[in-house]
Amino acid sequence: MSDQGNPIELSGAGKEDRKFDTKLIHFGGEVDAATGASSVPIYQASTFHHHDIYNPPSYDYSRSGNPTRQALEDYIAVLEGGHRGLAFSSGMAAISTAFMLFSAGDHIIVTEDVYGGTYRLLTGILNRFGIEATFVDMTKIDEVKAALKPNTKAVYLETPSNPTLKITDIAQVTEWAHAHDLLSILDNTFMTPYYQRPIEQGVDIVLHSATKFLGGHSDVLAGLAVTRTETLGRKLKYMQNGLGTVLGVQDSWLLMRGMKTLGARMAHSEKSAAKLAKWLSERSDIKAVFYPGLASHPGREIHEKQSSGYGAVVSFDVGSAERAKRVLSSVKLPLVAVSLGAVESILSYPAMMSHASMPKEVRHERGITDGLLRFSVGLEDIGDLLADLEQALERQ
Repeated sequence: MSDQGNPIELSGAGKEDRKFDTKLIHFGGEVDAATGASSVPIYQASTFHHHDIYNPPSYDYSRSGNPTRQALEDYIAVLEGGHRGLAFSSGMAAISTAFMLFSAGDHIIVTEDVYGGTYRLLTGILNRFGIEATFVDMTKIDEVKAALKPNTKAVYLETPSNPTLKITDIAQVTEWAHAHDLLSILDNTFMTPYYQRPIEQGVDIVLHSATKFLGGHSDVLAGLAVTRTETLGRKLKYMQNGLGTVLGVQDSWLLMRGMKTLGARMAHSEKSAAKLAKWLSERSDIKAVFYPGLASHPGREIHEKQSSGYGAVVSFDVGSAERAKRVLSSVKLPLVAVSLGAVESILSYPAMMSHASMPKEVRHERGITDGLLRFSVGLEDIGDLLADLEQALERQ
């Protein structure tokens, strides 16, 4: 037996002191209590029998709750250090459900270079229901404060931001938000709880596109949310059940399997990402490189205060749309795709992919230029990745 003790025992002394890599494997539901199975069972059932009508079972209908999904929801709550976890059918389902906490006439302050899908939701859907958003440079606390209105209900953060990797001071913003009775919501997709745990810094709701680094294998579409308090957990659960934005049991199981290797994958990819960022920053033909691990990154000091690593995403500007498209057409190893966070490297073109729904002038105002590429570094040998990117950059 390992010195971690029996993993079936959930209440042993010192459990809270276990390191993160241990929690990834021993999260509390890793062994089935009924059979001892080393993998959470897939409860492929839509409904559950009531043995006693006066004492309803813990689960009655899988939209409202399912043991497989519950194991995943408990898992992410442990990793983020929150009160309650919830699993959704996609990252956007998690984000959309969180925004359903607000009502017509409410106002939300949002980081300006937010993920394109979130921008589309706020400006093309929720605005029709009377929910207002103001986009600000959240690296500047004065801009955040200046956006406050009598009807402001929340601040929405993304740090590092997608795709320019700007850094917001989480504790500074949440302290101000709480002083004004505002909810704070943060998209933690890029860092994952492996490198950044926003709830420990006062964030009320943490969101993930679990399709990315948490799943890690380009084979599952999922979203996760974790709430800081029991009250907020009940409210978000009510929305999840009412909207039906739940994750299916097969995908819940796949996601748990992927999350077990999160630490190993993130550590490997981050080392390679640091080498890629340094290599790009030393090239005279690259206009700009965005990576919080670079000494030249303006938000590095703040990032190091609130995160334990720099992540595996590097964005860089090759100078023009024509050259960006030429690189995309010439690389051999990375997937050219809209996603990120997988075992295989993924090269994305925000202007035509993740931020295509954002008008060109708005993109440019936020630094999302036509020459910007976003590289999610996978598990390939970094020498091979650099050689491949070099040949693509050299194409005329």
